[in-house]
Amino acid sequence: MVLLHVKRGDESQFLLQTPGSTELEELTVQVARVYNARLKVQRVCSEMEELAEHGIFLPPNMQGLTDDQIEELKLRDEWGEKCVPSGGSVFKKDDIGRRNGQAPNEKMKQVLKKTIEEAKAITSKVSF
Repeated sequence: MVLLHVKRGDESQFLLQTPGSTELEELTVQVARVYNARLKVQRVCSEMEELAEHGIFLPPNMQGLTDDQIEELKLRDEWGEKCVPSGGSVFKKDDIGRRNGQAPNEKMKQVLKKTIEEAKAITSKVSF
């Protein structure tokens, strides 16, 4: 078995254990798969934090518009009516205008944050 220390520049990314007989092409695919999966988990965690704070995304045609513009254009968030957080919601306006502001209640927010912490812990960089 061979233990590979994968880095990006001088920054350590992860350790990968693989048999010494692994072909270079196969090894490249494995490293890329692990690296990309870690990036995907980081992006999902980032979006889950926003979900916990401000609720679900607005439809693309409503993102970034002010309340007056939405009213003037007679736009409606159909998914916001269907996707109500279990346990109820608390209104917390998204200043950026990407999310509908219907954040989950405190109990559900804690569940989301715990899940985020667990995912980050699994994919975190260990001191080398």
